[in-house]
Amino acid sequence: MNDITNFEDILIDKYGEKGTAQRDTFDADSLAFRLGAMLKEARKEANMTQEELAEKTGTKKSYISRIERGISDIQISTYYKLIEIGLGKQLHISIG
Repeated sequence: MNDITNFEDILIDKYGEKGTAQRDTFDADSLAFRLGAMLKEARKEANMTQEELAEKTGTKKSYISRIERGISDIQISTYYKLIEIGLGKQLHISIG
């Protein structure tokens, strides 16, 4: 890892350039982890258990747990339902 100057260089060194199969897998897994961490933080701020959130949104506690651990792929519509309906927060999405 010579001449590495930023995080992107580390990712390229370890997983390859964007668009390669290994990098695409890493980026998708990373996104699932980040979405799960944000959901868990928002749920805890709302003083709500996984079971309460699941009940309020018509899902299962085990599904909430898988999302929070970053091991379940999630659709935007489901994430919206969990954040906006379940937790009463606003979901903002941007493309940069």
